[in-house]
Amino acid sequence: MSVHRRTVHASVDRVWSVLADGWLYPLFVVGASRMRDVDPSWPAPGSALHHSVGSWPLLIDDSTSVVESDPPTRIRLRARAWPAGEADVTFHLQPRGVDTEVVIEEDAASGPAVLVPRPLRAPLLDWRNSETLRRLAYVVEGRTD
Repeated sequence: MSVHRRTVHASVDRVWSVLADGWLYPLFVVGASRMRDVDPSWPAPGSALHHSVGSWPLLIDDSTSVVESDPPTRIRLRARAWPAGEADVTFHLQPRGVDTEVVIEEDAASGPAVLVPRPLRAPLLDWRNSETLRRLAYVVEGRTD
């Protein structure tokens, strides 16, 4: 499992507001290139984001669904990215004074990706999640609402 932490200079509620706005995911999730639709009940359990992954012209339409949601401190997702498979992704938000420590955990859950030995898939997941948290921090800290 890939686990990364980053301090975001904003409140837990402010970070959650970005995670709770499904239309913003392509701004910070590495690999998500566009959002096609967001279920009206997002981020309630069972709701989904309908996104595309890859780069044009090689785009794959897929989805990410909410497995568990405990606003404003935790959301657990099942991210689909076929033909690679599916991944379990959890964001944990913990207040640290006026800041928030964001922890992201991710690992392959099904499909061909689970056949790749951990030592081979870990570096890519580690890089991806480090960059995702960097981008999330930029989005949260740059919002003016």
